[in-house]
Amino acid sequence: MGGPKPGDGDAYGDGAAAGESLTRADRARRVAHVLRRQVLRGAFPGGVLPDERALIAEFGASRNTVREALGLLRDEGLVVRRRGVGTVVVGRAYEHPLGELSGLAEVLRRHGAVVNEVREAGVVRPPGSVARRLGLAEGSPAVYLERLRRVDGAPLSLDCTYLIPEVGEPLLARGRDALERQDVFDLIETGVGVRLGRAEVSVQAVVADPATCAVLAMPGGGAVLAVERLTRLADGRPADLEFIHLRGDRLTLHATLDRVRGTGADRSRPA
Repeated sequence: MGGPKPGDGDAYGDGAAAGESLTRADRARRVAHVLRRQVLRGAFPGGVLPDERALIAEFGASRNTVREALGLLRDEGLVVRRRGVGTVVVGRAYEHPLGELSGLAEVLRRHGAVVNEVREAGVVRPPGSVARRLGLAEGSPAVYLERLRRVDGAPLSLDCTYLIPEVGEPLLARGRDALERQDVFDLIETGVGVRLGRAEVSVQAVVADPATCAVLAMPGGGAVLAVERLTRLADGRPADLEFIHLRGDRLTLHATLDRVRGTGADRSRPA
């Protein structure tokens, strides 16, 4: 059985069940979990982490455990070690709220410049499954948009969007420049003049294929958040089906949730 190595006794991780032994790798992973969240939320002024002595004191961990935790963050591309400075943050994540129907630029504009690179835009014959989701007859055309989204120059997402013709064709008519400057949602409401209603969203973490890794400037085998979003018009008709691949190391999905009465164990109890 693996266990703490001699001279590497950590206080951090004492919450384990009695008799459970943690390896140094386990303890390093726990330290890295906390530090990762702080790094991604911009918790360190000036972008420099506390020195090793401060981290050892904060986590009650050994020097080796702290160094191994920092190594995990370096391997993820979140921090680097700079001589004479210390451990410096080089990666960050942006927060996208789940409780509102917003385009990426609308959400991230306050974090930096959002640039859309249009990779493809035109009328296509969509796959049958896409046509059915959009309420289109088999063989009917749809408008397809593929855009690479960057924040402050760094690739963040690859968006592949299918639109019903009455919504998508006016967007094409506005030209590539409009598609690069504005969110699709904004263009639909301000350019086409129709109101959006609600959307159905599913999110799955997947390992990115080599082509997606190359487009998003990710290391091979990196994780992405694969988002599928079907957006409807205010009258309920489906209008926009998106397949979005977001860099898993650069975006966090955030929501504030209320406990609904009558769920879970409460279902069998009278109100």
